Amino acid sequence: MKIIILGAGRVGSGLAQQLAGEDNDITLVDIRGDKLEELQARLDIRTVTGHASHPEILQRAGGDDADMVIAVTESEEVNMIASQVAYTLHHTPTKIARVRAAEYLTVQKKLFAQESLPVDMIISPEQLVTDYIRRLIEYPGALQVVNFADGKAQLVGVRAYYGGALVDQELRTLREHMPGVETRVAAIYRRGQPIIPKGDTVVEVDDEVFFIAARKNIRAVIAELRRLDRPVRRVMLAGGGNIGMRLAQALEKQFNVKIIERSPERAKALSEQLDKTIVLVGDAADQELLLEENIEDTDVFCAITNDDEANILSAMLAKGLGARKAMSLINRASYVDLVQGSVIDVAISPQQATIGALLAHVRRGDVVMVHSLRRGAAEAIEAVAHGDRRSSKVVGRRIDEIDLPEGTTIGAIVRGDEMVVAHHDTVIEADDHVILFLVDKKRIGEVERLFQVGVTFL
Repeated sequence: MKIIILGAGRVGSGLAQQLAGEDNDITLVDIRGDKLEELQARLDIRTVTGHASHPEILQRAGGDDADMVIAVTESEEVNMIASQVAYTLHHTPTKIARVRAAEYLTVQKKLFAQESLPVDMIISPEQLVTDYIRRLIEYPGALQVVNFADGKAQLVGVRAYYGGALVDQELRTLREHMPGVETRVAAIYRRGQPIIPKGDTVVEVDDEVFFIAARKNIRAVIAELRRLDRPVRRVMLAGGGNIGMRLAQALEKQFNVKIIERSPERAKALSEQLDKTIVLVGDAADQELLLEENIEDTDVFCAITNDDEANILSAMLAKGLGARKAMSLINRASYVDLVQGSVIDVAISPQQATIGALLAHVRRGDVVMVHSLRRGAAEAIEAVAHGDRRSSKVVGRRIDEIDLPEGTTIGAIVRGDEMVVAHHDTVIEADDHVILFLVDKKRIGEVERLFQVGVTFL
């Protein structure tokens, strides 16, 4: 696939790195020539220096025969104009643009249409991160929670703790522990290394366990792996930017929410837009302020400013002062691996959430959802099976008949409104939504080819 990526920031460069090794023709455009030189030295990509929305630059980038333009510059106006130029001058089939401002998103359906602004998909990093954090708050103890098939199935990552019913037990005993609950362990990470789960695999303390289940059964399965945390009641947010405001709006009807914001002007604006949230002016790394606000009674402390270092320090301080769970938004990938699982319970990478949403549109075959896991090392995908036994490599076949790439497991199938846990003798039918876990994302091309329909299918 020939893809033009506009913008070499964290999302653009991360996406280029991910796609360059997957047999794609990638051209990266940015106004910073030095940044492009550094990326071209280590990635197999073309680069063009210039303004992303200028017709001449898109022409030089290969707009005439591009399959897709992904506009992820820092300016949403540039992203929208670039999509318009790509459509008008080059008839580019797929245009994706990053748009942050709520003012645009509230009129999204009317604004982003072929007859107005021809953008096929809008990416809003703030909304993706807000939804991601909200799911983590809804499931105390989870390290990662992602949705498939419009939420009918969820993949959850949990660290196994001493005292969990399934810890030191073989996975096959899960059915005995939970009769009537459909779930499947898709992967286990032990000391950072992946383990493909089998019936006789024993879960150990500190294993990172990824399992798939219907939404209604998630809490019950978490309780098998660790002592179930009490429900969340009090949430404290450090940072009242776009993510902080959206998160407070999403949470304040269900939880007691406080926001700590440095800027008095921004705090005033927040207090006018939020109904129940308590807005405080101050520094989230101020120990006295945290103690005054009863940090020891806080169930979740979430640091979501634009400053990685400030987020890490305030989250560590909050945890040390008694917050039950500390989460931190971290942009630098190298920081994520350093802090995850240390004092801070969960490190949130906005670019990984954004890249995952973009990948669903890049994958071949009918891939409708992609989630980047383990800081980009693994992927979970939802692919739709089409065709029949003659034209498809998966339809009409038992799972143990499918030639899955090494390190790939089929965890579940969503058939209509029902989630079916995958077993070796489960037969895949046409239009099934198949949920797969890949411990090695380099095998994604092989998985894509499995779900491509042969030429005999009409």
